[in-house]
Amino acid sequence: MEREVQLDLGQNSYRITIVPGLLNNLVQYVRPLLARPYCAIVTDSNVFTHHGRAAVQQLEDAGIATHLIDIPPGESSKSFAILEKVVNRLLHVGIERNDSIIALGGGVVGDLTGFASAILRRGCPFIQIPTTLLAQVDSSVGGKTAINSELGKNMIGAFKQPQAVLIDPDSLNSLSRRQLLCGYAEVVKAALVKDKVFFDWLEGRGSTILAGDQEALVDMIARACEIKADIVSQDETERRGLRALLNLGHTFGHALESECGYSDRLLHGEAVSIGIVLAFGYAQRIGRCPSEDHDRVVAHLRQVELPTHLPHIFSDRCETAAAANQVADRLIKHMQQDKKANQGQIPFILPTEIGTCQSVFDVDLSDIQNYLCEMMQPKQTV
Repeated sequence: MEREVQLDLGQNSYRITIVPGLLNNLVQYVRPLLARPYCAIVTDSNVFTHHGRAAVQQLEDAGIATHLIDIPPGESSKSFAILEKVVNRLLHVGIERNDSIIALGGGVVGDLTGFASAILRRGCPFIQIPTTLLAQVDSSVGGKTAINSELGKNMIGAFKQPQAVLIDPDSLNSLSRRQLLCGYAEVVKAALVKDKVFFDWLEGRGSTILAGDQEALVDMIARACEIKADIVSQDETERRGLRALLNLGHTFGHALESECGYSDRLLHGEAVSIGIVLAFGYAQRIGRCPSEDHDRVVAHLRQVELPTHLPHIFSDRCETAAAANQVADRLIKHMQQDKKANQGQIPFILPTEIGTCQSVFDVDLSDIQNYLCEMMQPKQTV
């Protein structure tokens, strides 16, 4: 059941390998990537319990000196303080410029480790071994690495492509359904951006995949990676506007995460789910997208129990129109920190139909604020 996806980026090209049970045969996949039998693994304490201890033991037993760097789990680790600790630890254990650093974990571990590898000794190779669905289908692919700033998510980072992405779908067995759904939101996003047929397939198979259909799970991961690889190969550093389409739902979603303080109150995939619905709803509002497409997207996200409306998180703050307007105003301010802003204009990724999206720069922010106010009323379920 092995699948491979090639990401063609010239000298930065690499392969995404998807194999159930890969973590049980880690040496087979890692050894060919190492310049010498010496590496470091960055993971968090949760992943270490499930996968990290065994990974270190496998590599050590194969004669590969392996240094473990353990960080706290959660979004708060994408910080200057944790980055400094990781970089200093890598230097202390003697990681050289040609030595590989392995990111074993979810998106936080991958983003932080990738950024550390980009700046350590002006650049060291690193390997992505994502252990969450969100990381497997999105954050581990494409070379975006970053930490957060007090002004926003992923504001400080670099493009740093990995040597390889090694995906073991079996690693998802230790995840909660909530964490699985966070990854599934990014799969839906990929389909909505580029592949209507894939979305049709998800409508029919999504629930069974989340219930444990492994063969379909592998197919789903591979297709989501193919979509992202195709787009990234055409616009690696997001200069042509094509890669920006992968941010469908994220302008809204990142603002929601920021408003929630990047806490467990709203996880990234949940924010993306609500953001996707807001994007489809606003596109429908201004006549860019048919209502039936909006309704299909909402129905599918609800079918798998992803959140689809703002009162899911703001019902305690928006009991009056004035209170809702204050929250909407703060959300607009969060959006104005968008990394892709150009001359003060915020790009919104809006659908024209399922499978096709466009970057729109001339969106009236006052209209967006009014729209958000309307959507925050408890009676609204977009």
